[in-house]
Amino acid sequence: MNDISKELISLSLKEDLLDIGDLTSHYFVDGEHRSSGKIVSRESAIVSGVAVAIEVCRQVDSALVVEEVCADGSAVSKGETVVEFSGPTRSILTAERTALNFMQRLSGVATVTRTFMDLIAHTSVRLLDTRKTTPGFRELEKAAVLHGGGTNHRMGLYDAVMVKDNHLAANLKPIDLAERIGQLKAERPDIKIEVEADRLDQFAAFLRIDRIDVVLLDNMSNSQLVEAVSMRDTAGSPILLEASGGVNLDTISAIAETGVDFISVGALTHSVRSIDLGLDLVEE
Repeated sequence: MNDISKELISLSLKEDLLDIGDLTSHYFVDGEHRSSGKIVSRESAIVSGVAVAIEVCRQVDSALVVEEVCADGSAVSKGETVVEFSGPTRSILTAERTALNFMQRLSGVATVTRTFMDLIAHTSVRLLDTRKTTPGFRELEKAAVLHGGGTNHRMGLYDAVMVKDNHLAANLKPIDLAERIGQLKAERPDIKIEVEADRLDQFAAFLRIDRIDVVLLDNMSNSQLVEAVSMRDTAGSPILLEASGGVNLDTISAIAETGVDFISVGALTHSVRSIDLGLDLVEE
Protein backbone atom coordinates (compact mmCIF):
# COMPACT_ATOMS: atom_id res chain seq x y z
CA MET A 1 0.00 0.00 0.00
CA ASN A 2 1.53 3.30 -1.07
CA ASP A 3 1.76 6.49 0.96
CA ILE A 4 -1.16 8.07 -0.95
CA SER A 5 -3.50 5.27 0.14
CA LYS A 6 -2.29 5.42 3.75
CA GLU A 7 -2.85 9.18 3.74
CA LEU A 8 -6.32 8.62 2.25
CA ILE A 9 -7.16 6.33 5.15
CA SER A 10 -5.84 8.92 7.58
CA LEU A 11 -7.94 11.64 5.95
CA SER A 12 -11.02 9.42 6.06
CA LEU A 13 -10.56 8.89 9.79
CA LYS A 14 -9.92 12.62 10.23
CA GLU A 15 -13.19 13.29 8.41
CA ASP A 16 -15.01 11.12 10.95
CA LEU A 17 -13.15 12.16 14.09
CA LEU A 18 -11.59 15.59 13.51
CA ASP A 19 -9.44 16.31 16.56
CA ILE A 20 -12.25 15.40 18.94
CA GLY A 21 -12.74 11.67 18.52
CA ASP A 22 -15.69 9.30 18.76
CA LEU A 23 -17.96 11.10 21.21
CA THR A 24 -20.61 8.37 21.26
CA SER A 25 -18.16 5.60 22.17
CA HIS A 26 -16.33 7.84 24.64
CA TYR A 27 -19.45 8.68 26.63
CA PHE A 28 -21.53 5.54 26.19
CA VAL A 29 -19.03 2.64 26.03
CA ASP A 30 -16.94 1.50 29.00
CA GLY A 31 -13.26 2.13 28.29
CA GLU A 32 -12.33 -1.26 29.76
CA HIS A 33 -14.88 -3.19 27.71
CA ARG A 34 -13.50 -5.60 25.11
CA SER A 35 -15.22 -7.28 22.19
CA SER A 36 -14.69 -9.52 19.24
CA GLY A 37 -16.06 -8.41 15.91
CA LYS A 38 -16.38 -9.74 12.41
CA ILE A 39 -17.14 -8.15 9.07
CA VAL A 40 -19.74 -10.27 7.33
CA SER A 41 -20.90 -10.14 3.71
CA ARG A 42 -24.66 -9.73 3.41
CA GLU A 43 -24.57 -10.93 -0.21
CA SER A 44 -22.46 -12.96 -2.63
CA ALA A 45 -19.44 -10.94 -3.72
CA ILE A 46 -15.75 -10.79 -4.55
CA VAL A 47 -13.79 -9.42 -1.60
CA SER A 48 -11.45 -6.46 -1.84
CA GLY A 49 -10.14 -4.04 0.76
CA VAL A 50 -9.11 -6.45 3.51
CA ALA A 51 -5.65 -4.88 3.68
CA VAL A 52 -7.30 -1.46 3.87
CA ALA A 53 -9.51 -2.51 6.78
CA ILE A 54 -6.43 -3.79 8.59
CA GLU A 55 -4.69 -0.44 8.05
CA VAL A 56 -7.76 1.44 9.30
CA CYS A 57 -7.70 -0.58 12.51
CA ARG A 58 -3.95 -0.04 12.89
CA GLN A 59 -4.33 3.70 12.58
CA VAL A 60 -7.22 3.79 15.05
CA ASP A 61 -5.60 1.61 17.74
CA SER A 62 -2.54 -0.61 17.50
CA ALA A 63 -4.07 -2.75 20.28
CA LEU A 64 -6.70 -4.06 17.87
CA VAL A 65 -5.94 -7.59 16.67
CA VAL A 66 -7.12 -8.12 13.09
CA GLU A 67 -7.29 -11.45 11.26
CA GLU A 68 -7.88 -11.94 7.55
CA VAL A 69 -10.44 -14.72 7.10
CA CYS A 70 -10.99 -14.33 3.35
CA ALA A 71 -8.19 -12.92 1.23
CA ASP A 72 -8.72 -10.16 -1.30
CA GLY A 73 -10.02 -11.73 -4.49
CA SER A 74 -11.97 -14.45 -2.68
CA ALA A 75 -15.53 -15.26 -3.66
CA VAL A 76 -17.81 -15.15 -0.60
CA SER A 77 -21.40 -16.11 -0.03
CA LYS A 78 -24.10 -14.31 1.91
CA GLY A 79 -23.37 -14.60 5.63
CA GLU A 80 -19.69 -15.45 5.22
CA THR A 81 -17.13 -13.82 7.52
CA VAL A 82 -14.42 -11.81 5.78
CA VAL A 83 -12.42 -10.21 8.62
CA GLU A 84 -12.28 -10.83 12.36
CA PHE A 85 -10.89 -8.53 15.01
CA SER A 86 -10.75 -8.16 18.76
CA GLY A 87 -9.75 -5.55 21.28
CA PRO A 88 -11.17 -2.48 23.02
CA THR A 89 -14.81 -2.08 22.05
CA ARG A 90 -14.44 1.68 21.71
CA SER A 91 -11.72 1.23 19.10
CA ILE A 92 -13.67 -1.37 17.13
CA LEU A 93 -16.68 0.92 16.93
CA THR A 94 -14.50 3.89 15.97
CA ALA A 95 -12.91 1.95 13.11
CA GLU A 96 -16.12 0.26 11.95
CA ARG A 97 -17.62 2.72 9.48
CA THR A 98 -14.38 3.79 7.82
CA ALA A 99 -13.29 0.17 7.33
CA LEU A 100 -16.71 -0.77 5.94
CA ASN A 101 -16.84 2.24 3.61
CA PHE A 102 -13.57 1.21 1.99
CA MET A 103 -14.37 -2.49 1.82
CA GLN A 104 -17.89 -2.01 0.46
CA ARG A 105 -16.68 0.24 -2.35
CA LEU A 106 -13.66 -1.88 -3.26
CA SER A 107 -15.59 -5.14 -3.11
CA GLY A 108 -18.08 -3.55 -5.47
CA VAL A 109 -15.28 -2.88 -7.97
CA ALA A 110 -13.94 -6.44 -7.64
CA THR A 111 -17.40 -7.95 -7.98
CA VAL A 112 -18.40 -6.08 -11.12
CA THR A 113 -14.99 -6.84 -12.62
CA ARG A 114 -15.53 -10.56 -12.04
CA THR A 115 -18.99 -10.28 -13.62
CA PHE A 116 -17.45 -8.81 -16.78
CA MET A 117 -14.66 -11.39 -16.71
CA ASP A 118 -17.12 -14.27 -16.60
CA LEU A 119 -18.72 -13.00 -19.82
CA ILE A 120 -15.43 -13.07 -21.76
CA ALA A 121 -13.92 -16.20 -20.22
CA HIS A 122 -14.41 -18.10 -23.49
CA THR A 123 -11.99 -15.72 -25.26
CA SER A 124 -8.38 -14.64 -24.74
CA VAL A 125 -9.17 -10.93 -24.48
CA ARG A 126 -7.97 -9.04 -21.41
CA LEU A 127 -10.25 -6.68 -19.49
CA LEU A 128 -8.71 -3.29 -18.70
CA ASP A 129 -9.67 -0.58 -16.26
CA THR A 130 -9.23 3.15 -16.99
CA ARG A 131 -8.22 6.36 -15.21
CA LYS A 132 -11.89 7.03 -14.43
CA THR A 133 -11.31 6.38 -10.75
CA THR A 134 -12.41 8.10 -7.56
CA PRO A 135 -9.83 10.82 -6.77
CA GLY A 136 -7.35 9.48 -4.25
CA PHE A 137 -8.63 5.91 -4.60
CA ARG A 138 -6.73 4.94 -7.76
CA GLU A 139 -4.27 2.47 -6.25
CA LEU A 140 -7.02 0.83 -4.21
CA GLU A 141 -9.59 0.67 -7.01
CA LYS A 142 -7.07 -0.66 -9.49
CA ALA A 143 -6.04 -3.30 -6.94
CA ALA A 144 -9.73 -4.21 -6.66
CA VAL A 145 -9.85 -4.68 -10.45
CA LEU A 146 -6.97 -7.16 -10.11
CA HIS A 147 -8.84 -8.92 -7.30
CA GLY A 148 -11.77 -9.33 -9.70
CA GLY A 149 -9.54 -10.86 -12.37
CA GLY A 150 -9.06 -7.80 -14.58
CA THR A 151 -5.87 -6.12 -15.80
CA ASN A 152 -4.63 -2.64 -14.98
CA HIS A 153 -4.20 -0.06 -17.73
CA ARG A 154 -1.75 2.77 -17.01
CA MET A 155 -1.78 4.07 -13.45
CA GLY A 156 -1.54 7.70 -14.49
CA LEU A 157 -0.22 10.16 -17.02
CA TYR A 158 3.34 9.37 -15.96
CA ASP A 159 3.76 5.69 -16.82
CA ALA A 160 2.40 5.34 -20.37
CA VAL A 161 1.48 7.49 -23.37
CA MET A 162 -1.96 7.64 -24.93
CA VAL A 163 -2.21 10.00 -27.91
CA LYS A 164 -5.77 11.11 -28.64
CA ASP A 165 -7.28 13.47 -31.18
CA ASN A 166 -7.13 16.35 -28.71
CA HIS A 167 -3.38 15.96 -28.35
CA LEU A 168 -2.84 16.04 -32.10
CA ALA A 169 -5.16 19.02 -32.52
CA ALA A 170 -3.44 21.06 -29.80
CA ASN A 171 -0.51 22.14 -31.99
CA LEU A 172 -0.01 25.33 -33.98
CA LYS A 173 0.91 23.21 -36.98
CA PRO A 174 0.54 19.49 -37.72
CA ILE A 175 3.19 17.35 -36.10
CA ASP A 176 5.04 14.37 -37.52
CA LEU A 177 3.65 11.58 -35.31
CA ALA A 178 6.31 9.05 -36.33
CA GLU A 179 9.06 11.56 -35.52
CA ARG A 180 7.62 12.31 -32.08
CA ILE A 181 7.24 8.60 -31.31
CA GLY A 182 10.84 8.03 -32.31
CA GLN A 183 11.96 10.85 -30.03
CA LEU A 184 9.97 9.46 -27.11
CA LYS A 185 11.28 5.92 -27.60
CA ALA A 186 14.85 7.21 -27.80
CA GLU A 187 14.47 9.04 -24.50
CA ARG A 188 12.14 6.59 -22.73
CA PRO A 189 12.45 3.19 -24.44
CA ASP A 190 10.39 1.33 -21.85
CA ILE A 191 7.31 3.56 -22.09
CA LYS A 192 4.29 1.99 -23.79
CA ILE A 193 2.81 4.11 -26.59
CA GLU A 194 -0.87 3.91 -27.42
CA VAL A 195 -2.71 5.97 -30.04
CA GLU A 196 -6.44 6.40 -30.54
CA ALA A 197 -8.24 5.74 -33.82
CA ASP A 198 -11.94 6.27 -34.45
CA ARG A 199 -11.83 5.48 -38.19
CA LEU A 200 -10.37 2.55 -40.11
CA ASP A 201 -8.44 4.80 -42.51
CA GLN A 202 -6.82 6.43 -39.49
CA PHE A 203 -5.99 2.99 -38.13
CA ALA A 204 -4.46 2.00 -41.48
CA ALA A 205 -2.12 5.00 -41.24
CA PHE A 206 -1.06 3.99 -37.72
CA LEU A 207 -0.18 0.50 -38.97
CA ARG A 208 2.55 2.08 -41.07
CA ILE A 209 4.22 3.78 -38.09
CA ASP A 210 6.94 1.89 -36.23
CA ARG A 211 7.01 1.45 -32.47
CA ILE A 212 3.34 2.02 -31.71
CA ASP A 213 2.49 -0.59 -29.08
CA VAL A 214 -1.31 -0.38 -28.90
CA VAL A 215 -4.07 1.22 -30.95
CA LEU A 216 -7.26 2.16 -29.13
CA LEU A 217 -10.22 1.52 -31.44
CA ASP A 218 -12.71 4.02 -30.11
CA ASN A 219 -16.47 3.48 -30.49
CA MET A 220 -16.12 1.22 -33.51
CA SER A 221 -18.80 -1.27 -34.47
CA ASN A 222 -18.11 -4.96 -34.10
CA SER A 223 -17.75 -5.33 -37.86
CA GLN A 224 -15.17 -2.53 -37.88
CA LEU A 225 -13.30 -4.22 -35.02
CA VAL A 226 -13.21 -7.48 -37.01
CA GLU A 227 -11.88 -5.59 -40.04
CA ALA A 228 -9.22 -3.86 -37.93
CA VAL A 229 -8.03 -7.20 -36.58
CA SER A 230 -7.83 -8.54 -40.15
CA MET A 231 -5.91 -5.48 -41.32
CA ARG A 232 -3.43 -5.86 -38.46
CA ASP A 233 -2.93 -9.58 -39.07
CA THR A 234 -2.59 -9.17 -42.84
CA ALA A 235 0.06 -6.51 -42.31
CA GLY A 236 1.92 -8.78 -39.89
CA SER A 237 2.00 -5.95 -37.39
CA PRO A 238 2.84 -6.58 -33.71
CA ILE A 239 0.44 -3.80 -32.65
CA LEU A 240 -2.10 -4.81 -30.03
CA LEU A 241 -5.71 -3.67 -30.32
CA GLU A 242 -7.89 -2.24 -27.57
CA ALA A 243 -11.64 -1.78 -27.98
CA SER A 244 -13.34 0.97 -26.02
CA GLY A 245 -16.70 2.73 -25.98
CA GLY A 246 -20.19 1.29 -25.69
CA VAL A 247 -18.98 -1.60 -23.54
CA ASN A 248 -21.44 -3.00 -21.02
CA LEU A 249 -22.60 -6.37 -19.73
CA ASP A 250 -24.84 -6.85 -22.76
CA THR A 251 -22.21 -6.02 -25.39
CA ILE A 252 -18.87 -7.20 -24.03
CA SER A 253 -19.12 -10.84 -25.09
CA ALA A 254 -19.64 -10.00 -28.77
CA ILE A 255 -16.87 -7.39 -28.65
CA ALA A 256 -14.48 -9.95 -27.17
CA GLU A 257 -15.29 -12.35 -30.01
CA THR A 258 -14.04 -9.86 -32.64
CA GLY A 259 -10.45 -10.84 -31.87
CA VAL A 260 -9.21 -7.66 -30.19
CA ASP A 261 -6.57 -8.05 -27.50
CA PHE A 262 -8.01 -5.74 -24.85
CA ILE A 263 -11.34 -4.23 -23.87
CA SER A 264 -11.30 -1.21 -21.57
CA VAL A 265 -14.31 -0.49 -19.36
CA GLY A 266 -14.61 2.72 -17.36
CA ALA A 267 -17.63 1.33 -15.52
CA LEU A 268 -15.36 -0.99 -13.53
CA THR A 269 -14.50 1.96 -11.31
CA HIS A 270 -16.72 4.95 -12.07
CA SER A 271 -20.23 3.58 -11.49
CA VAL A 272 -20.14 0.52 -9.26
CA ARG A 273 -22.58 -0.42 -6.52
CA SER A 274 -21.10 -0.93 -3.07
CA ILE A 275 -21.40 -4.42 -1.62
CA ASP A 276 -23.47 -4.85 1.53
CA LEU A 277 -21.07 -5.67 4.35
CA GLY A 278 -21.77 -5.35 8.04
CA LEU A 279 -20.11 -5.61 11.45
CA ASP A 280 -21.30 -8.19 13.97
CA LEU A 281 -20.01 -7.47 17.48
CA VAL A 282 -19.74 -10.00 20.31
CA GLU A 283 -18.75 -9.20 23.90
CA GLU A 284 -15.65 -11.06 25.06
